[in-house]
Amino acid sequence: MEAQKLPNAPDKAVLPVIGVFATCDPRIDKDSRQRAQNIVKMAADILAKNVKSVDQQPIPVVYSDVLVDGEKEADTVARQFKDKGVSSIVCVPDTWAFPQLTVLSLLSHFPSDTPFNMTCGNSGPRPGVVFTHAVSGAISQYGGLVHINVGNWPDTGLNPVMSEKTAKDLIDWAYAAITYQGLKGRRVVVFGHDSMGMETALANVLPIRNQFGIEITRLDMKLLADMLQKKAYDEGELKQLRSWLDESVGGGIELHNTEQEKKFNDSLAMYLIMRDLMKDLNAVGGGFMSQLEWGSDHRGLPLPVADTMESLFNSTFDHNGRKAPLPFATEADVQGLLTMLFMTHLSAGNPPLFMDFRKVWEDWEIADLAEKLGIKLFGSTLWEKRGFVDGDNSGSAAFDWAAKPGASIEEIMKGIHLPQADLGYFPGGGNSVTFFSPGGIEGIAARLAYSSLSGMYSMIWDEAETQELPQKLAQAVADTSTPIWPHTFVTPKHATMTEYKQFAPANHFHMTWNLSAARFQYWMDLANVLSVTPWQAMPSFREGIDRPQPLLYLVNGGEDTTKRLRRRG
Repeated sequence: MEAQKLPNAPDKAVLPVIGVFATCDPRIDKDSRQRAQNIVKMAADILAKNVKSVDQQPIPVVYSDVLVDGEKEADTVARQFKDKGVSSIVCVPDTWAFPQLTVLSLLSHFPSDTPFNMTCGNSGPRPGVVFTHAVSGAISQYGGLVHINVGNWPDTGLNPVMSEKTAKDLIDWAYAAITYQGLKGRRVVVFGHDSMGMETALANVLPIRNQFGIEITRLDMKLLADMLQKKAYDEGELKQLRSWLDESVGGGIELHNTEQEKKFNDSLAMYLIMRDLMKDLNAVGGGFMSQLEWGSDHRGLPLPVADTMESLFNSTFDHNGRKAPLPFATEADVQGLLTMLFMTHLSAGNPPLFMDFRKVWEDWEIADLAEKLGIKLFGSTLWEKRGFVDGDNSGSAAFDWAAKPGASIEEIMKGIHLPQADLGYFPGGGNSVTFFSPGGIEGIAARLAYSSLSGMYSMIWDEAETQELPQKLAQAVADTSTPIWPHTFVTPKHATMTEYKQFAPANHFHMTWNLSAARFQYWMDLANVLSVTPWQAMPSFREGIDRPQPLLYLVNGGEDTTKRLRRRG
């Protein structure tokens, strides 16, 4: 037999695959076995219909109707799954089975960190729920992580239908699993080193590789400067991009002379150059240093700001129409980039928001400002009662955040203005991006942090909602910071303004809309990231909102303790 030569053509990125199976008891009747097989297909179809990649491709879901009664069937299904590239596994037991002969034998074929979920109905006749608890206890006992979803479907009938909540919980877990597995082996591209000496933005290459399986390609900004000078881009496409912006930016593009025209066009050329570089490298995200060397250091030749470029990457569209957002961090903030990357994939492609953790407005402070401006407040809004953070930064804000989720491209772009950059910050000139985000956008506001003491990553987070102030008041708030940058007023759900001010892990934070807490928590479990919510008003568990803690945590002294034990191996 000869060795097989593989094709020379470059391979496409492979989507993570979910495998679904069921165990069974060999002693039960034919109808119960058929019912168990039907439940496998039902669960697989739910996942196939509802779980999508960041660019809206359906995630591959495979299932086996071989009911795993014992070791022989466990080996068969495991080999089927491995042949199809399964990297996350769901078991939907409807009957009692024998743990070691079935699930444990199947899982032994896979790496120990393979995401594993058991979803069952709370049934009495053939108690799959009893088996679920038996397996959960066994896996937790040997230090493995399993998420169980004790839900509901009818106790009888050949074709039971999973309840809506059970399906939602399973889908949330699946998004966490494909994000954890799907980003392994992928890479981000970072231009320049740690910007402005921000230690919280460092590319911690080895910890990131070890914990998340993500590679960081580091490119010097000289390459970009050289490619810009060489015009290493399609000049026809540059004209197309510029024309689209001229027509669509509702607030206009501020340009007063030919020098400003050239700098703005150069910043658009940077988008095309970087886009093609990252595509060539199969990158899933990027970052750009900007300050100081690129655009602010008078010892060199300051070049134009990258704000428009960064916003285009993070947006769900550009001059070519709809696209997947490519999370992109200003100031080469790698920990910010990772935060946005994980949240974008968890949400199936919702646009990330990169913000300075700027001025925190407490309730009394905003009331004082309103009084000075002669604006009458009635104390009825959330921002009047609790305050808000003025989130703004010179770059990276996705254009999408200028309107509410679901808005058309035309509607979004009407709220955008591209003024001249602040020459005090950016002597290289160019154009900034500015808009005010509308109120009522709900999601997760978060920030990844790293500690060399533990060698672990933490996610400091809260649910949050954007606020909409009266126009005159909003402008006055913006004027206290940098009015020509995007402004999103964010109120956390649980954190007080005092807590928010004191516990910020960095000068940047990030928000993604329509991302559920449970989905976020499932991912932190799988990635072994500490979940940090030091807010007094936040309960430890909220029925229907939080994911139930895995048994592994309960029998090892709590979530944080268990994660530290897992980190040590």
